[in-house]
Amino acid sequence: MSLSRGGLLRWQFDLTWSLLELHLEQLTPGDFLWEPATLCWTVRPGAGGVWVPDWREPVPEPSPIPTIGWFTWHIGWWWTVTIDHMQGRVPRDRTEIGWPGDGNAAIGWLRGLRKDWLAVLERLTEADLDVTAPFPWQGTPEWTVAHMVGWVNSELMKNTAEVGQLRLLRAASAR
Repeated sequence: MSLSRGGLLRWQFDLTWSLLELHLEQLTPGDFLWEPATLCWTVRPGAGGVWVPDWREPVPEPSPIPTIGWFTWHIGWWWTVTIDHMQGRVPRDRTEIGWPGDGNAAIGWLRGLRKDWLAVLERLTEADLDVTAPFPWQGTPEWTVAHMVGWVNSELMKNTAEVGQLRLLRAASAR
């Protein structure tokens, strides 16, 4: 079976998403804000009921261990901005993207972003994949939309592994 570049990238995305779904389906409400270490980044209620992520630049050394809630915000943040770029919208700033406030809402948010991303992928042609990527390497002509889609797949795979490891660690430590 021969796949186009777009077909291969879509297959890779679907595989990665299926792995994330394995974890999303097994998360419990207590998993999202469980802090696995003393030095931890999480999401917290902020002004007006908007949940905000812990964030500092540069990242402190040693790096804080993020919670599953933080990772779900992180996925939602970079994915929202990528979709904004691909849909020709002004991309939102990191500070404009809050966490939905509970685990079920976060899962629903990510599933909605998946639908939006699939709509982006469906309309991409082979020629579109060769255009300079609008994000995350703005103005760097050697990085194409194909690279960006590959980056989304890679970043999602990495974050999936992090969410899964935290879920498994919490479950194992409770026994």
